[in-house]
This record gives sequence, structure tokens and C-alpha cells, in this order.
Amino acid sequence: MAAPEERDLTQEQTEKLLQFQDLTGIESMDQCRHTLEQHNWNIEAAVQDRLNEQEGVPSVFNPPPSRPLQVNTADHRIYSYVVSRPQPRGLLGWGYYLIMLPFRFTYYTILDIFRFALRFIRPDPRSRVTDPVGDIVSFMHSFEEKYGRAHPVFYQGTYSQALNDAKRELRFLLVYLHGDDHQDSDEFCRNTLCAPEVISLINSRMLFWACSTNKPEGYRVSQALRENTYPFLAMIMLKDRRMTVVGRLEGLIQPDDLINQLTFIMDANQTYLVSERLEREERNQTQVLRQQQDEAYLASLRADQEKERKKREERERKRRKEEEVQQQKLAEERRRRVKSLSLLLNLQEEKERKLECLPPEPSPDDPESVKIIFKLPNDSRVERRFHFSQSLTVIHDFLFSLKESPEKFQIEANFPRRVLPCIPSEEWPNPPTLQEAGLSHTEVLFVQDLTDE
Repeated sequence: MAAPEERDLTQEQTEKLLQFQDLTGIESMDQCRHTLEQHNWNIEAAVQDRLNEQEGVPSVFNPPPSRPLQVNTADHRIYSYVVSRPQPRGLLGWGYYLIMLPFRFTYYTILDIFRFALRFIRPDPRSRVTDPVGDIVSFMHSFEEKYGRAHPVFYQGTYSQALNDAKRELRFLLVYLHGDDHQDSDEFCRNTLCAPEVISLINSRMLFWACSTNKPEGYRVSQALRENTYPFLAMIMLKDRRMTVVGRLEGLIQPDDLINQLTFIMDANQTYLVSERLEREERNQTQVLRQQQDEAYLASLRADQEKERKKREERERKRRKEEEVQQQKLAEERRRRVKSLSLLLNLQEEKERKLECLPPEPSPDDPESVKIIFKLPNDSRVERRFHFSQSLTVIHDFLFSLKESPEKFQIEANFPRRVLPCIPSEEWPNPPTLQEAGLSHTEVLFVQDLTDE
């Protein structure tokens, strides 16, 4: 149950109250609420003011110090830390300031007028980026020549490449824009940026990209980040899946202040990187799982395709074999038909030849003639006369020449039943005559088909 003094708080204010207590370690809830109310419930400004108090820096609600530390909270999404130049002290300081003021005003006015007029004569050469990597390397060399080699590790690539690497590696990217003409740039580089503790922090926890705004690549980045003064630092990170500026540090800041501000920005936004790492790991696991599923599917698909290929090959082999068998059958059938046709032609020629060689039929008045009635296998009858002296071969040739007669046949007599030896054989090398065969003047002979035997 909430304490009585918390009952009139909204849920958002209660969450900020608990978060502020966790960040600062203040046990008194009343003190936490009082501090947040002083800062209009801006938790970033309240935490920063609390850190300043712990470091011995007066609160923003006390009289302003010689170097006031200001927190810009106009945009609650971007942490902004601006360091103003110290005001002159004493009579001597104010006198020097008033003496130099006209000269500084005249110098910067003339310089601005000259730059403004120069833009009409020729475009700003910095607006054309032709060698961004060369700009980075050139600035790095000039920086080392002037301030030495003890400095944070410069990212030797373009601003876009640095953003991509920071996004891919889920790291903070610290961008430094160097104003060559600004009076605080030299002191910042020499005393703050090259401080050992600053170098250690930057090298261990973030990528560091730097360039001069006099270089085209630096000028292009300057147009994107819109700095107000120099030295200028911007902290960029992947937030809500976009590279976002989460902190801006402007002005001459001391090493301890820089470390505190960078640490505070990183701590305040570390949860976004942790969340992004978890999401990325989950996406990677999902991608790996999907890839494994895809590989398993492809393996199964390849196995199915291999089975289907083997089935197709088997079907094709069977089809070719069936076609070969069919072709062989067709070829055999063609050969058989050709052979049959050839035999038929030969048989027809043989029939015609036998018919031509038959002796003339005797007249009915010839006493030596024999009238023979042939009963064919198709039940038809054929009648013809022969001479007693003629060989039985003549009877066979006559029957062979008939279209109705079968290709192979034998001639049988009934009384007595016997087969007439019409064709030469071992027993009858020379077939007998009709008279020798015992035929009478009128005979009925039967033709038996022997083609299928």
C-alpha cells in the first residue's frame, strides 16, 4: 500500500519517483519527491543535479557559480549538457574583457561578413564531399602533430561507416566535431580529450569518430547534428531500431565532468542496448531456427526430388524397355509379314509354274482317261481328268496350282483307305502312275490339309 504522501501522485510520477530513488540511492522518499518537484519531475535534470552535488558542484538552485553548469531539458529525448564560458572576475578581468570586446566583436563581425559575401562569389567547398576517408585521415594526422599520439582511438572511416559499425556491434558512438577557429578547441583537445582517464573510458566503452568542420566530411556531419558551439560532442546509439542522438555535450568541459556526463548518458541508455541485444539474439535464434527448418525442408525436398527422379528414371527405363520390346515385336511382325508375303509370292509363282507345266486334260472319250473328283478341306469339289499313264505327281501339281488348295496337303483314297505317294520320298523315289496306284476310271480322292502340322 502506498504511503500517504504518495496517494496524490499519478502513476507516471510514482514510477519516476521509484526510478529516481534507484538511481541516486536516497532512502528518504520525501527528499526524492522534493527534488523531483524542484526539477518539474524531469528525472534526467534531477539526477544530474544530484550528481553535481555529490561531486561538490553547487546545485542549480543555489547562486550561479563562476562556470555555471546548465542542463538543457527542452527535448526530453536528448540529454544536453552545455558549459558556458566563465565570466570575468575582478576589476582587472572586467577591464581586459571590456578592452578586448570591441576587437572581438569587430573580428567576428568582419569574419562573418566575409564568409557571407564569399558564399555569393563561390560555393562553400566544404559542401562537396569527394574524399571522406581522406578528410578523416588528414584530421587525425594534424591532431597528432599538434597534440601528440596519446588520444582516443580515432575511427578511420566515414561517418556513415561509423554509424553502421556502431549499429552492428551495438555500441555507443561518440562524435567529436572540432572547430579549428574556436578559442576553446585547443584547450579541450590538449587537456580534456587527451587526458588518460578520458582516453581509457572512450576506448573501452564506445567508438570514437572525430573530424574538423573545416573538412567537407566534418562539415556535412555538422549540418546534420546542428551544433551550437565548440567543442561539441554527440553520443549516438541504436534506440528503437534507429541510430539516435541520445546526448549532446557543448562547450569547454573538464575531464572529470566529461567522464561523469558520458557515464551518465551510457547508464541512462544502457537498457536500450541490452533490450536490443536480447531482441537481436532472439531474432538470430529465430533466424537460425528458420534456417535449420529451411535446410531440413530443402533436405527433405531434395530427398523427395531424388526419389521422384529415380521413379522417373525407372519409369523411363521401363518405358524404353517396353518400347524396345514393342519395336522388336513390330520388327518381328514386319519380318514375319515380309516372309509371309515373300512365301506367298513364291507360292503363287510356284502355283503358276505348276499350272503351266500341267499336261493337257484328256478328253472324256479317251479310254485311258481317269475322272477324279477331289474333295478339298473347305468342302468344295474339283473335278478333272487325267491319263492312266501319268504320274501321281501330276495330280499333286494340279491340286497345288488351285487357289483353294492348302499350302501343304496329302491325297487320300477311300477304297482301300490309303495315302497316295504323290511326292518323291525314300520309299517312293519315283511316284507311281495312276494305273500303278490302282485308280479306276472314276475316283473320289480327299485332300487333307497339312499346313499346321
